[in-house]
Amino acid sequence: MNLDPKFRGRVRAGERLAGTFLNLGSSLTTEMAGVAGFDWLLLDHEHGPGGEETLLHQLQAASATPAYPIVRIAANETPRFKRVLDIGAGGVMVPWVNTAAEAQAAAAAMQYPPRGVRGVAKMNRACDFGLGFADYYAHAHERLVLMAQIETPTGVQNAGEIATVDGVDVLFIGPADLTTSLGIQDQFEHPTYRAAVKRIAEAARAAGKATGILLLNPAQLPICDEFGITVIALGSDGGMVNAGLRANAAAIRKR
Repeated sequence: MNLDPKFRGRVRAGERLAGTFLNLGSSLTTEMAGVAGFDWLLLDHEHGPGGEETLLHQLQAASATPAYPIVRIAANETPRFKRVLDIGAGGVMVPWVNTAAEAQAAAAAMQYPPRGVRGVAKMNRACDFGLGFADYYAHAHERLVLMAQIETPTGVQNAGEIATVDGVDVLFIGPADLTTSLGIQDQFEHPTYRAAVKRIAEAARAAGKATGILLLNPAQLPICDEFGITVIALGSDGGMVNAGLRANAAAIRKR
């Protein structure tokens, strides 16, 4: 597989890494995004419509590009990690992480025994169908990336403990869920939301981890500079296609 073994090191070193969400389940938009210049791609299988076969095709498309593929699973459940990692995900984004115990469960699901509880199999895409198993087994814990999403007031409160969990690389802010949970849906300039972002970023920094965020448009980028957020996803394939189609339809009607 074409996975950059240095990507996790770039994350942990605080390099600014440009990404985007892919929520259409399309292998074509995955490949488009991969050659567009993004460092990483988030294949969204929490809210996206795709299934496991769709994900396989997306990962195959991503492997033809320089971009690093991370998969967001639907829930923090051990079998979900195993499925996406075995077919070639370079990392996992876990939604709705609220406690250190939940983060520890996610980290364990990412790693083979004796470090964790991930099931061992050789005949899969991640291991080059057995040919690369020895190397993958020995180094997967050093290369795979775990992003824990902070999306609730409880997660914000426990951000410091979550960040210290060995195996967690990124505290990733989910703005829609977080503002909704705070009772200020989509109010991204609200002082309460900004205070939460600051607390998450400070917790990550104190633990030597990175902070990530999803932004809806470039006008929101200053928050990354202000709080030292380095793992940045800007927009989604669904959002960009939808906006482009609406703009073209409106342009025709105006003539």
